[in-house]
Amino acid sequence: MRLGAGAVAAGAAAKSIVLEPTVLAAQTAQTGKKIRFVSIGTGIRGCDLLRSAKKLPSGVCVGTADLYDMHRKAGVEAYGADVPTTKDYRELLDRKDVDAVIVAVADFQHRHVVLDCVAAGKDVYCEKPMSHNVADGLAMVKAVQDGKRIFQAGSQRVSNTLVKKAAEICKSGRLGNVSSIEAHTDRNSPSGAWVYPIAPDASAETIDWTTWLRDAPSRPFDAARFFRWRCFADYGEGLAGDLFVHLLSGMQCVTGINAIPERAYSTGSLSYFKDGRDFPDLLETLYDYPGVAVNMHCNQNNAAGDITIFYGKEATMTINGNTLTVVPQDTRPQPEGYALNGWTAEAKQKYLDDWHAAHPQPLAPLPLAETYSPPQGYDDTADHLANFFQAVETRQHVVEDEVFGNNTAIACHMANHSYFNKNVATWDAAAGTIKG
Repeated sequence: MRLGAGAVAAGAAAKSIVLEPTVLAAQTAQTGKKIRFVSIGTGIRGCDLLRSAKKLPSGVCVGTADLYDMHRKAGVEAYGADVPTTKDYRELLDRKDVDAVIVAVADFQHRHVVLDCVAAGKDVYCEKPMSHNVADGLAMVKAVQDGKRIFQAGSQRVSNTLVKKAAEICKSGRLGNVSSIEAHTDRNSPSGAWVYPIAPDASAETIDWTTWLRDAPSRPFDAARFFRWRCFADYGEGLAGDLFVHLLSGMQCVTGINAIPERAYSTGSLSYFKDGRDFPDLLETLYDYPGVAVNMHCNQNNAAGDITIFYGKEATMTINGNTLTVVPQDTRPQPEGYALNGWTAEAKQKYLDDWHAAHPQPLAPLPLAETYSPPQGYDDTADHLANFFQAVETRQHVVEDEVFGNNTAIACHMANHSYFNKNVATWDAAAGTIKG
């Protein structure tokens, strides 16, 4: 979760609270056993996960796999131990000493790799978005459940201490009825639009391009597609799969909504990064969830930050970067003002006298706004991995299990479906398809 500074309504007093670190990241496994895991994929996210995993006493990496020579070396450097590495991930799945697998490959490869892991009897941590399309997600859910495996999707803010505090506040009723949620995450740089540099050694000799394309249309080697795969519909899900998925998973966690939206309507544009990509660099989507409207956008042409706002009848709660803020709404009884402008002075005075007679007590002071922040140096990815390792040991479902992850991914697919079809996307639960 990318976190920045929050704001409190102008003039509002606030008390600030630093949240205690989550204990999971400091725990050993309950039995003292270390979960032995391997990582399939040691690119950008795979290396990030290994850096976080090495902080945890509850797991130990015993192997990695990647189709690119440099990635395999980078994974060993990221973990800081000389673990065995291979091009063929199936060699890792054949090992009886492996408990679990981190899957950090491109979106279009998730289904094939996860199903192979489950067939080998391994528990799976799969990076977000869980699936590349609806059919992939449904097949993954079935395989995980039929195989009685532990599965966790990799949207780490579900385990973030701020998001967990927000969920606690929402569940307590302090916000009152939440009827609207607004969320966005915005960037303004080539890197933020996935225009990643192409490594100088990238070639068909250093990258197993044929195997990488296994579940995608065949084409000649293209280093830009390998490094910038999120731009292309054959491999990724664009802004929805890269960024909406974080906002949606956080929203689901805070509100307790674990469902597919009923409808989604998207608009947007490709206004700057006209580099052959398939996806827009601005995507805005309105979602209908049970009882709440969700307004979401991601922009790669303006760095407005990462903000989610929950509009409740009694309070407004904002997660703005590294700060969670709760600002009470003033719902105390007040005499009418504006509507009396059309009354006579006598009628107005009688109304006010009657109102004050019915409300003899002075107004109670409005509660202070509250702000929360995580401890310095906090790593929510480590907490997310710790949750997974604990679940592998205890066999208890995690919050972001295969159903949660699939619901979030389908919401992303609905956003893209609406954008490309220029129509309202609806979810047909009986048919298991997106319509519109």
